[in-house]
Amino acid sequence: MARQQARATLGSSVPRSGRLHKPVFRPFISLFASVGLAFTLPACAQPAPAPQKDADPALWVVRDKDTTIYLFGTIHVLKPGLTWFDEAVKKAFDRSGTLVLEMVEPDQETQQKVVVSKAFDPVGPTLVEKLPAEKRAAFVKALEDNKLPRASFERMQPWFAAISLSVLPVQKLGYDAGNGPEGVLTRAAKAQKKQVMGLETFEGQMSIFDSLSQKAQLQLLSSTVEELPKAGETMDRMVEDWAKGNPDGLAATMNESLKDSPEVSKALLVDRNAKWAEWIAERMRTPGRVFIAVGAGHLAGPQSVQAQLGKYKLKAVRVKY
Repeated sequence: MARQQARATLGSSVPRSGRLHKPVFRPFISLFASVGLAFTLPACAQPAPAPQKDADPALWVVRDKDTTIYLFGTIHVLKPGLTWFDEAVKKAFDRSGTLVLEMVEPDQETQQKVVVSKAFDPVGPTLVEKLPAEKRAAFVKALEDNKLPRASFERMQPWFAAISLSVLPVQKLGYDAGNGPEGVLTRAAKAQKKQVMGLETFEGQMSIFDSLSQKAQLQLLSSTVEELPKAGETMDRMVEDWAKGNPDGLAATMNESLKDSPEVSKALLVDRNAKWAEWIAERMRTPGRVFIAVGAGHLAGPQSVQAQLGKYKLKAVRVKY
């Protein structure tokens, strides 16, 4: 499976406390921070204020005579200290009447119901039994190293176990959804009384993973276990590329991450990009200004949303700032 991978974004995990958590992923740890589903880590206790560092993430615009749609790539979880919500990004946001995210989170009760229905397998072999024999020891060791009880994982679907296991290394490094663009933009939108809507639903995002074949899910879990020690290194590189407005750097990491997983690539990247491009094309028929914020990986590489817009004779232009 992938050797290098980011809500960024799905899931709620139940290890230890029994409470819902919102992790990023690995090898989907870094890939999903830039491509993945819109879930992110829960807000943690706030550390001492970090030194401020300017970030200039990439921003694009699609426009015609009466409609303007901005495309902003996010990293779903960030450390404190990056100042990105300013300059051209803030100007574009302030001009827009609608904020569109990958997903608008439902209440915790709704999340819990969906998680229980999709993320657990109450019958049949346990998770360890589903894993290939040569992968079991490494999985159990990863749980032990992170002080996660094996019993909490036994009935998880493999994809959900991968997400749940991905939480700790990133969280320990200080990455937090509270610093992520989605939360910042949502709060700003509410303050300005903007409409906030999602391209997908919570259940729809969960279904993307749930629809993966058992082989792909187990491959995902094994790769996650293998890549846990490199989580910080890869995540830091992704954030650096994002902060520099370097979509080519993000694309390079993603391509490396997904080259051995065409099923996951299609489900998480290609199919979703195509649907979002279709949504944008349809929205261009209605006058107004819209600010779309999705994982930065969707706006990078040959299968990007911008590339898909070409099918509709639409061109996304990079905003220089």
